[in-house]
Amino acid sequence: MEENLKFLLSASGFELERVKTALADNGIPNDSKPQKRSYSAKAVTGVDNSEQDIYVAESDYEKAYDLCVGIGAIRIEGEETTILEDTDKPAEEEFEEMSPQKRTAVRIVSAILFILIAAAVIFGVDSITGWIKGLFG
Repeated sequence: MEENLKFLLSASGFELERVKTALADNGIPNDSKPQKRSYSAKAVTGVDNSEQDIYVAESDYEKAYDLCVGIGAIRIEGEETTILEDTDKPAEEEFEEMSPQKRTAVRIVSAILFILIAAAVIFGVDSITGWIKGLFG
């Protein structure tokens, strides 16, 4: 890498990897150095979460800066961020309040259904076990 390095940004964890990958994919050589007094639990988690400074060659700085602005790693002061709404997202459901009598009835029916399903599973396993025992005895 060239000797004339220029500071681009500081990042850690996933953001650090995302920026470094974007730079490499666009042919911009980069180097990262851990910040002083930056601690990481890499020995425990296996992931280096320490804050690191990313440097690029002075000749590639403008391209790298524009790329980082484009992917959202660098935010320009005074510029509003617009979030596009996802049209595939289902509408939020609205639930009506249940009366205490209705809530009690739903709980009783749910308990009875749970007991019936548990009994069906137990009797089914018992009959399958009896059938298998009949094959060998």
